[in-house]
Amino acid sequence: MIGELQASWSLFGDSYLAGWLIAVLLSVVGVWVVARDQIFLGAAVSQASTLGAALALWLEGVAATVGSHSLGSDALTALLAVTASVATALLTSRATAPGRESPEALTGWVYLIGASVPVLMLASSPHGLEEVQRLLISSILGASRADVWLFLALVGATAVGVPLLRRRIVLFAMDSEMAAAVGMPARRWRLGTALWLGVAVGLSIHCAGMLYSFGILVLPALVARSLCREVAPMFAVAPAVALGTAVPGFLLADRLDVPPAQLAVALLCGLLALAWGLRARLARS
Repeated sequence: MIGELQASWSLFGDSYLAGWLIAVLLSVVGVWVVARDQIFLGAAVSQASTLGAALALWLEGVAATVGSHSLGSDALTALLAVTASVATALLTSRATAPGRESPEALTGWVYLIGASVPVLMLASSPHGLEEVQRLLISSILGASRADVWLFLALVGATAVGVPLLRRRIVLFAMDSEMAAAVGMPARRWRLGTALWLGVAVGLSIHCAGMLYSFGILVLPALVARSLCREVAPMFAVAPAVALGTAVPGFLLADRLDVPPAQLAVALLCGLLALAWGLRARLARS
């Protein structure tokens, strides 16, 4: 297996590294999502990112028809994907007044908009529709060296910030009203966590697609929650689970000649089922 990996490293080495860095980054961010019991928010943010990417492709097509020049397609796609993700995270994290729609309703609305509109926008553009389908299906094999450095920087910033702010992050995730009562500025924290979630998910989907990004965002954190009694240790357990699955998953995918993103997510689903079974057995005993 190692020999086969060495043979393919020259072609897919950057893709493997980017996928593993995404696994570490999103699994840590996913602890925040799972601690707040907003797993569907992860799906909505992921789908909104796809809508942003579709909008970028549509704008590129419009610019091409009128002979105008715009941002490079890749840069514009990443920018709008991140913008849509951050906007969704902010929209659904706002406290709602009586008589207004709940965050769950807004989350569902965003998810359905993101699932339907991109296909409609690019239905007449075979290339654009193919790109949206690629994002939905997930393929990590197109990652570049620039992606590796970008996610390495994001992982580094997260590795520095989370240990320093872990107690505050946990408090704000579990009880935002209590956090405000002890002096934490709710608006700044809501904005900061929305940026953290939106940037991580938006850039990850642009690189690896929705399936892998959403799977890595929620599955390792769910496994960690089944194994841990408190939220704080989940910040260490979740990335260990993610990396411990993604690395052998990619190696096995290379040997079996199957898509690595899909195999890694499937392995995580199996691991989560085992964790649920173990928790149920311990509860009975």
